[in-house]
Amino acid sequence: MSEPSARLDNVPAPVISATALTKTYKDMNAVDGISFEVAPGESFGLLGPNGAGKSTTMRMVGAVSTRTSGDLTILGMDPNAHGPEIRAQLGVVPQQDNLDTELRVRDNLIVYGRYFGLPRAEVAKRADELLEFAQLADRSKAKIDDLSGGMKRRLTIARALINEPRILLLDEPTTGLDPQARHILWDRLFRLKELGTTLVLTTHYMDEAEQLCDRLVVVDKGRIMAEGAPAALIREHSSREVLEVRFGSDRNAGAAAALAGIGDRLEVLPDRILVYSSNGEEALVEVTRRGLAPITSLVRRSSLEDVFLRLTGRTLIE
Repeated sequence: MSEPSARLDNVPAPVISATALTKTYKDMNAVDGISFEVAPGESFGLLGPNGAGKSTTMRMVGAVSTRTSGDLTILGMDPNAHGPEIRAQLGVVPQQDNLDTELRVRDNLIVYGRYFGLPRAEVAKRADELLEFAQLADRSKAKIDDLSGGMKRRLTIARALINEPRILLLDEPTTGLDPQARHILWDRLFRLKELGTTLVLTTHYMDEAEQLCDRLVVVDKGRIMAEGAPAALIREHSSREVLEVRFGSDRNAGAAAALAGIGDRLEVLPDRILVYSSNGEEALVEVTRRGLAPITSLVRRSSLEDVFLRLTGRTLIE
């Protein structure tokens, strides 16, 4: 099996490399000529709204969907020619949990591990270790339907790790989970990062991308709008702070004219006005000095949501 070789400058070769990658369905380019690389041990994200092409990209990376054009290598191999070899070294966490409800918790791991041809004793050992990792050891004999949503998600991740994959693909890993379950899942993924597992995840949650990703691409309508570390993208495309003010849906547009000149720029949304400034509190003082009285006001730091809004004119979740 071919392996990615080191570069001449001793920087390890990327485990994923895409150049002008395209996927076309009839007349629509779901993925429209994107290029990116993922380094070994990196946590890499695709951030964008639903329909941006994130899941389609993940299916091509996961060697379950062929590309229309462009170049793609996974672990030094072309997925169009070496799909089984690549899939044997991947762990995949789909958007929707697809656990076997006919099997108990531990048996879901055992049966899945046997698909990879692993010896029964080795699978049993790994299953017990992964249940500990997923904080599910006390639920090993439970029925799947008796687990909470967060528990099912952790079990799905544990199952994806049974073959000790080189790369773990996570498609919208925390969609539908409550805040506590999300943070528990984040903690498990942080631990995988610390162990050197390469993570590739899609998300439309900016806080998740900021928490988990060393680097990411902002994707919209099948194209990459920006690429970089979350903090660097925020510095490049937004101000340090944002003042959010609400005057009422029928008054926001009129109030925006009176806010002109405050901060670096304004974004007028249907439900609020965003004032981008290096100092949000000073911006709020100026708003009140001008005799304006917002119904609500909030000063926060800039986020990847603001980056996406600046690049596309739309919010991540509309």
